[in-house]
Amino acid sequence: MSDDFEPKPLWTRDFTIITLGSVVSMFGNSMSGFAMSLMVLDISESTLLYSIYIAMFTLPQLIMPIISGALLDRFSRKRTIYTLDFISAALYLIMAAVLASGWFSFPVFAVYCFILGSIQSIYIVAYESFYPLLISEGNYQKAYSIASVLETLSAVMVPVSTFLYGKIGLAPLLLVNGICFFIAAIMETQIRAEEHYIEKQQITKLEGHHPVKQVITDIGEGFRYLSVEKGLLAVAAYFAFSAICGGVSSVIVLPYFKRTFTNGEYWFMFVMAFSLAGRAIGGMIHYRMKIPAAYRYAVAFAVYVIISVCEGIYLFFPFPVMMLLCFIVGIGGVTSYTIRISATQSYVPDEKKGRFNGAFNMLSTVGALVGEFAAGILSESFPERIVLLAAMLLCALAAVLFIGGGRKQVAAIYNRAE
Repeated sequence: MSDDFEPKPLWTRDFTIITLGSVVSMFGNSMSGFAMSLMVLDISESTLLYSIYIAMFTLPQLIMPIISGALLDRFSRKRTIYTLDFISAALYLIMAAVLASGWFSFPVFAVYCFILGSIQSIYIVAYESFYPLLISEGNYQKAYSIASVLETLSAVMVPVSTFLYGKIGLAPLLLVNGICFFIAAIMETQIRAEEHYIEKQQITKLEGHHPVKQVITDIGEGFRYLSVEKGLLAVAAYFAFSAICGGVSSVIVLPYFKRTFTNGEYWFMFVMAFSLAGRAIGGMIHYRMKIPAAYRYAVAFAVYVIISVCEGIYLFFPFPVMMLLCFIVGIGGVTSYTIRISATQSYVPDEKKGRFNGAFNMLSTVGALVGEFAAGILSESFPERIVLLAAMLLCALAAVLFIGGGRKQVAAIYNRAE
């Protein structure tokens, strides 16, 4: 396929439904998620305890992605998506009722977050493996630029969340989120796409094997596939290190702003708004302008290094420079995401997407957990800005070693026509 290939229409019935459903659930989730973080910080007043709360949400993502990835290559991803959304709706509505009654227990809330993390880890694999099946040929970069812009715009609810949390508390926000998940689930039941990969996978099913043994076999096959595909392995290795640094940032930045500045959470949102603006503008650029296939690897490699440096140093500067650096990080981040996910999801066969995404997400989760725990511990002994700088320099080094060192194999994936 050449770059001159005229793509088919992107906005099919199924693609429109999945996009609208994502908008509804993303907006509700971003509103309640930030409020939950604020509540934990208000109660604990500790970066270490805050890191434990984040880790409780992240911990189930160690195992769930790889198991669910194997299962989702043999079962309906569509049914999994809307079923999990119905369950999420029920959980948010129940917790809203509990908090509205005035009862609260930090251990119970931590378990609740663990359950939500388990559901989300399965959902992400199902969604990432199903979404490409709804994209018409030649439209991968455009479709993922839309997904990135929508995710970015959903963060607009963060300042709304902060304001409402201060006025009415967490319970009403969880109620709204439960309703959003319920609406999204109903919409997703209307998707008509057929999942032909299930039929292909039935051919490889082991006769007479217990289902548990089949899952173990499929998990092993997922890692074998990743080890054979050297380009995919290099990408996964780099993003595991990127996740470490993302984990450090998620623990360091908000507490740093809250402790360093008066009304720090508002300054945090104001600075982060420039990152979101960069992501939104970058996503719109990618929707209208397609990066030539021959340059995608070079662009991605440069972006990986630049955003690592910018994110490592921005806390050392006054607010105007912070905003500029965050804007650069935003544009770079959406460029990184669009190139990586459009290239890998169009490269991996449909019947292996679940296992690949499961393995990829598991490695990323391991990285995130390492970063979260490391940040919580190191911030007790070292200045938070120094911890973040060290992490981001590590991320830049990983880009040089894995993406730069695996240039031939990674470029073969990034620079191929969709």
